[in-house]
Amino acid sequence: MEKNSYQQKNRNHLKIYNSLTGKKEIFHPIHKEYIGIYVCGPTVYNYLHLGNCRTFISFDIVFRYLKHLGYKVRYVRNITDVGHLENENFDIEDKISKKSRIEGLEPMEIVQKYTISFHNLLNLLNVLPPSIEPTATGHIIEQIEMIQKLIKKKLAYEVNGSVYFDLKEYIKFYPYGVISKNKIDQLSYNKELKFIEEKRGFHDFSLWKKAHSNHIMNWNSPWGKGFPGWHIECTTMSTKYLGETFDIHGGGIDLKFPHHECELAQAIGIYNKSYFAHYWMHTNMLTLNGKKMSKSTGNFLELKDIIYNKTCNEIFFPSIFRFYILQTHYRNIMDFSNKGLIEAEKGYHKIMKAIKILKNLEPKTKTSKNLDIFNVHHWIYICYKAINDDFNIPLLITHLFKISTLIINNSIQNISHIHLLKKYMIYFVFDILGIKEINHHEENSKKLKNLIEGLIKFRTEERKQKHWIISDKIRQELYHIGVLLHDKKL
Repeated sequence: MEKNSYQQKNRNHLKIYNSLTGKKEIFHPIHKEYIGIYVCGPTVYNYLHLGNCRTFISFDIVFRYLKHLGYKVRYVRNITDVGHLENENFDIEDKISKKSRIEGLEPMEIVQKYTISFHNLLNLLNVLPPSIEPTATGHIIEQIEMIQKLIKKKLAYEVNGSVYFDLKEYIKFYPYGVISKNKIDQLSYNKELKFIEEKRGFHDFSLWKKAHSNHIMNWNSPWGKGFPGWHIECTTMSTKYLGETFDIHGGGIDLKFPHHECELAQAIGIYNKSYFAHYWMHTNMLTLNGKKMSKSTGNFLELKDIIYNKTCNEIFFPSIFRFYILQTHYRNIMDFSNKGLIEAEKGYHKIMKAIKILKNLEPKTKTSKNLDIFNVHHWIYICYKAINDDFNIPLLITHLFKISTLIINNSIQNISHIHLLKKYMIYFVFDILGIKEINHHEENSKKLKNLIEGLIKFRTEERKQKHWIISDKIRQELYHIGVLLHDKKL
């Protein structure tokens, strides 16, 4: 890899939109050769929906590109397996405990079940594993130590076995709302609702919660048995593995407030530094029917719902979904559509076809004077320029489409430096975008599609005949291969 040319040069041109400052900034790592990234991982109480997938695909691109530029990257992505409260002010039950009660499983069974599902799903989407994947339950001692430091600095207080962050005391010394631009005196609340009355202020947040007698997940602490709050875990784990200050902190836009704001306040309060992470990156939402994807509202899709998309009557492989996600800039809202998925599939196959043709092309010793020579160096330059503009992957894909058209139409016979074109097509498509070739033959795909369609039609007839045992069996078997059926009344 030509680190001293393209890669070294592009290190100095990468711009990242920083949520902290609200503008694009040249990326200057704290250390010349090393980069630290922390991304908030999932709360493992349910399966990921497609909106969650978008966040992890987006930061996978960041991880891949920084590695491509030759940096040694430590990428930390946590697992939240305790402490994520359903509602900070009105609910003392965390999401893991609640799901444990609903499913009738031990909390750690819930954690294991959905952590395995999370890893399997990201593997299907070719998302690289992080360098370190710490869990909240694995860092209870460190979180207690952080809370003790905040109490010592009088930025936190203990009441009846619970500990809260004192926001009114904090803003006497430090600004609050620097990421989300929210001001504490402008935050509204419903005075008619009862909240945790032991708190000094409505917006004070939990650092440690007292465990009630029926709360399975609890640990000993200086304040009695309890469990940590959601925000303290990320401040603890990020600084443990990346230091008091590090390069990039990322997550979905829904975490900007209050989660990231609280993380930052905790870190500033403990370390008394103006910076925690130098760059804050947030991915925007993937919506469905114009509304935020949410398990609680039922407005969501999972990957298995689109592997076989009944609406389109089409099979979509995970690589197609990944490519579809990358065609909208990570900071823009993206509304899921079947039409977009179909177009992404066409674009994917176009690029793959071009790469296959390109592999067999050989440089010509003589070029025709009647044809213009395609400038590979300029093409590589504009591709890097797109990525360097706050990871403008849609623009990079546009450049990939243009060169693919030329290759397929045999319009680059006079190409110079064809070896470079081959090398950088591989870099951009496979190494940086993380796109995988689908390992199947077109004919086999069509046969599978026809077989599934036939089974669905047969099942419909069986349902009309009220042969429920057979129809339920077919539904179950289709579900196991990722085909989700939604029955309508006959």
